[in-house]
Amino acid sequence: MKILPAEFDGQNIRRVYDEDADTWWFSVIDVVQVLTQQPDDLTARKYWNQLKRRLSNEGSQLVTSCHQLKMLAVDGKQRLTDVATAETLLRLVQSIPSPKAEPIKLWLAKVGYERMQEMADPALSLDRARQTWQQHGRSDKWIQQRMTGQETRNKLTDYWSEHDIKKGSEFAILTNIIHQEWAGVSVAEHKNMKGLTSHNLRDHMSEAELIFTALAELSTRQIAQSVEATGMSQNKSAAKSGGRIAAQARHQLESQTGKSVVTGANYLPPVAANVVKAVKASRKA
Repeated sequence: MKILPAEFDGQNIRRVYDEDADTWWFSVIDVVQVLTQQPDDLTARKYWNQLKRRLSNEGSQLVTSCHQLKMLAVDGKQRLTDVATAETLLRLVQSIPSPKAEPIKLWLAKVGYERMQEMADPALSLDRARQTWQQHGRSDKWIQQRMTGQETRNKLTDYWSEHDIKKGSEFAILTNIIHQEWAGVSVAEHKNMKGLTSHNLRDHMSEAELIFTALAELSTRQIAQSVEATGMSQNKSAAKSGGRIAAQARHQLESQTGKSVVTGANYLPPVAANVVKAVKASRKA
């Protein structure tokens, strides 16, 4: 996942883009604070908690459509917070009387439009990503491999979309199957190894990890195409087969080098990396 802050009316709205699920998640508290013009995060949280109770009592499905992700809080720590998609937020806005309701609807629509622009012209997204990776000190070789892997990923998700696989949870399930097969660990376990929370796992992969991920996803797509896999059951089978092909290649490389391809190495900045080390040390103690 990529954490990409944005502003509405001068106020920060925390948001996360989940590449695997192709979904934007927005902080509900931040949107509520803007709509209700609460003076701080605490009062906005209280307002949201009261609204959640009312909506639940009314039998509304809005609350169950919200999820929780870790985001940077005002105290500088990563804390779980309620998040929702733009679609859910647009419905939520209708439950809050506010003169800012219409402007924030337009803002949410604009965010969706920017994503549509990137889908129509992928170069926009790639240029933005390249600049971000360069700012974070990635090498040109790593960036090229990351972009190649993303192209492979996009071709796979395009196939899924055209063969009765729903974006979001079903994309995530198939992605995890592929990862579990080639890496021997789930996406969540791999992120935990690297000390990541809401970060995008692929942005913290080594060159080798990127290559094997791409091989697994390329193999999955080609296998799925060869049998015209449609729906979850058939695509799960293709995902397992594709992942196993990459696993065989991984085992061969590891037997020759004596080094594990799947590692806990990451690209977190020094301060964050030290925190991760401290947390891992405390768990071992």
